[in-house]
Amino acid sequence: MSDTDAAGKRLDSDSPLTLPGFFDALADGELLGGVCADCGQVLLPPRPACYACGSRAIEVEAQPTTGEIYARTAVHTPPPALEDDAPYTIAVVELDSGGRLTGRVDAPHDEVGIGDGVEMRVREPTEAERSLAFEHELEWPVHVFEPTDG
Repeated sequence: MSDTDAAGKRLDSDSPLTLPGFFDALADGELLGGVCADCGQVLLPPRPACYACGSRAIEVEAQPTTGEIYARTAVHTPPPALEDDAPYTIAVVELDSGGRLTGRVDAPHDEVGIGDGVEMRVREPTEAERSLAFEHELEWPVHVFEPTDG
C-alpha cells in the first residue's frame, strides 16, 4: 500500500486520513470522516482506503455529531485504571451520515436502548484514561455520546 492519498499527497500525521490527524481535528471541534467516492461508504475514523470496496478515492468530509445507538454493551470489568467508572456503557453509534463510530455513552446501560438518539461531545482525557494511553495518544481528546430527548 502506498503512503499517499488518492490525490497523490503524502500521508503524514497531519493528514485527516491518519489517527493523529483525526484526533487533531477532533480537538479543534471537528468530526471528520472519509467518504468513498466509488461506493459512498463513510469511514470513521477516516483511512486512506475504503474497507467496503478497497478504493483509494477517499474524500474527507465533516460529519454530524448526532445519530442513534446501533449496538451497546455494559463494561463491568474494565482495565484496573478505570475500575472506579464501572459499569459504563460503550456503543456503536450510527451517525446521521450513515457512518458508525464507537464510543462511551454518558448514561447507564439500562437507560439507553437501540435506536435512542445521542449527540457526541469532546472532552479532555482523565488521568486514568491517560494512564492507559500510548505516549503519542496522551493529548488526544475523548469523544463521548450523550443521550438526547429526540
